[in-house]
Amino acid sequence: MLQRVDVKRKALADYAPIVGDEIVAGIRALAEPLQGARVVHINATAFGGGVAEMFSSLVPLMRDVGLDAEWQVIEGEDEFFNVTKACHNGLQGMDIAFTEKMKSIWQRYNEANAAKFEGEYDFIVIHDPQPAGLLHYHGHDGGHWAWRCHIDTSHPNPAYWNFFAPYISEYEAGIFTLEQYVGPGVSFDHLAIITPTIDPLSPKNAPMAEDKARDIVASFGVDVTRPLITQISRFDPWKDPLGVIDAYRIVKERIPEVQLALVGSMASDDPEGWYYVDKTIRHAGEDFDVYILHNFHGVGGLEVGAFQTASDVVVQKSTREGFGLVVTEPMWKGKPVVGGNVGGIPLQVIDGKTGFLVDTVEACAEKVLYLLEHPEESAQMGADAREHVRDNFLTTRHLADYLRLFSQLAAG
Repeated sequence: MLQRVDVKRKALADYAPIVGDEIVAGIRALAEPLQGARVVHINATAFGGGVAEMFSSLVPLMRDVGLDAEWQVIEGEDEFFNVTKACHNGLQGMDIAFTEKMKSIWQRYNEANAAKFEGEYDFIVIHDPQPAGLLHYHGHDGGHWAWRCHIDTSHPNPAYWNFFAPYISEYEAGIFTLEQYVGPGVSFDHLAIITPTIDPLSPKNAPMAEDKARDIVASFGVDVTRPLITQISRFDPWKDPLGVIDAYRIVKERIPEVQLALVGSMASDDPEGWYYVDKTIRHAGEDFDVYILHNFHGVGGLEVGAFQTASDVVVQKSTREGFGLVVTEPMWKGKPVVGGNVGGIPLQVIDGKTGFLVDTVEACAEKVLYLLEHPEESAQMGADAREHVRDNFLTTRHLADYLRLFSQLAAG
């Protein structure tokens, strides 16, 4: 059997003070025809990254509204996850080789995991490239199968896309963050556009007093009496932590007391992350105002929330981004974000209103300086950012989107 992930109970009613009674009632109405439906979400890791975080809320809330929902993860060794990391990069357009050996490793692990997938489900949602072959190797023996793509496959490396397209075309439904993310030559009976969301009641996103946040941040050696720039993300070339360091250096020329925190999470399905942590540390050099931290330093959800709350400016200088929950999170905490003008970030950062969109290191530095030097305008942009998230990117909306999709699939 595939590994089942335990999740803590959540109650939809607890979200009513945040989103309103009308939204909660609407969700219960959507769930009524689906009572008892068996649902399983399958991905590659139980921790690290936004997908796992979303399941921690989505699965228990599905249970609370009457669905029999589960979360399972596939198994694999480093050789498999090294290949799937290359697949992640290749499907986002990176020019890297895709050898026959790599294809064989991916196929072998998918076949092995498909053999371990047991049980009967009404709705099976497979997430991202790692387990995308489960339907092919398991066989369509009932239930509605959907493939959920959390990355931008609008301009994929053809070698990777040509390999994956036949596997994902077997799914009845495709779920993407943006319609333009659907790669060339692939179609589904049902195409759903669903943006990711955050849980406003998770430890990372629940309200935190400024003093508590500063105490937590100070425990990592940061001087909380001085300005702090923070980027929260995996250590990954697409997140451009090296570019963030370069932008920080430009800012530091004008504001010498500024500090930078690069805070990430090392996931079990991302062995390349350790290489990129080392590369980031080397790029920072002997600058003791740069703090490079991750979950192996004891940085969990609560600590991430503290850094987002205590920071003066939050940056997400991605060069490719499926959506970017690390943009949503600080916006919910009332922080404007300086984000790369790519992928799903412009859905969140309304340029000049909830933050700034940038394309270069120099532009990133310019906008960070502007926010540091105009605190009143920064505070207003942060307030607008929080309301934008409330209206569009909270987990209750995510739950409603899935309920609508399941009803459409059930109706044929």
